[in-house]
Amino acid sequence: MKIVMIGKFPPHVGGISSYVYELSKKLIENNDTVYVLTYPTDNLKNIGNIHVETTKTINIKGLRGLFFAFNGTLKLMSIIRDNNIDLIHAHFLSPPGLIALLASKITKVPYCVTLHGSDIFILYKNKLLQPLFKSILQNALAIFVVSEAVKKEVLKIENINWSKIQITRNSVDLSRFNPNNKGILKKEMGLTKPIILFVGNLVPQKGVEYLINAKKLMKNDCELVIVGDGPLYNSLKDLSNDIKNIHFLGSRNDIEYLIPDSEFLVLPSISESFGIVLLESMACGKAVIASNIGGIPEVVTEDVGILVNPKDSQELAEKMDYLLENPNVSDALGKNALEKVKEYAEIKIPY
Repeated sequence: MKIVMIGKFPPHVGGISSYVYELSKKLIENNDTVYVLTYPTDNLKNIGNIHVETTKTINIKGLRGLFFAFNGTLKLMSIIRDNNIDLIHAHFLSPPGLIALLASKITKVPYCVTLHGSDIFILYKNKLLQPLFKSILQNALAIFVVSEAVKKEVLKIENINWSKIQITRNSVDLSRFNPNNKGILKKEMGLTKPIILFVGNLVPQKGVEYLINAKKLMKNDCELVIVGDGPLYNSLKDLSNDIKNIHFLGSRNDIEYLIPDSEFLVLPSISESFGIVLLESMACGKAVIASNIGGIPEVVTEDVGILVNPKDSQELAEKMDYLLENPNVSDALGKNALEKVKEYAEIKIPY
């Protein structure tokens, strides 16, 4: 089968990029042919036998997605025409889902869509665009969701064929993320105090402001390392100006060598479908602290980590202090996490 994936792909970072890459690799192993249509970025290249394509857009908020939707549709139709594509797989409701809908209407090639969380929890709430988003879902051959929480949200939408909905869980590459990796963070930055790590896009739904405020409330001295980029980068740096030992590293592609130097990872999201970075940290044998929201409780059970209420900086500070003061507890959670993450070691082809 010949398949086109639409969505983020390495060197883009984040859960969608990781998922598209892992699924593409699995399809290649299955002797399928995979093309990827992704957003333009530096150092974009084919990986293995995955054919990576991009198209022109403009780096202006509000226009970037619009340009990608228009030019991406034209590019997708070209890929379909030149390669006799059998299936389109969009990752995210829009623009990828919109591109798939438009190209499918013209070429008659069927498409499916994977909802990764913020597209259905946040994007779909736009009343003006809801009819368009609903059309994308109604016309899809199948709707894949990454967690039970996302599935429940989709089931709230009227006139969606529930039989088309299938849970396809995220996975983690245990050959890349594992406790045998040597950490580079302490050597690179010269850090000597315990390290608490955050990895993710710096967007409102990740709740990083509550993590920064929690750092200010902590009793124990430690380093907070924030890995990621996004529209809130500058404002979050400003928020942390009067708080000691907070470090912003920007976007990185070597997360597997940063996690080993941390005591544990924190994901303080206020909206989250799954949180693939939780799996990555668990695969390195680390405990996790995360918000009790969305699909996170499906991953973070009491034997591998600690759940906190979203937006509660005081509770977050107390739990971080607790793990720092009780390294035996943190180690035990990390060991359990290493076993639990094996459940997510292999991605499944959904079609």
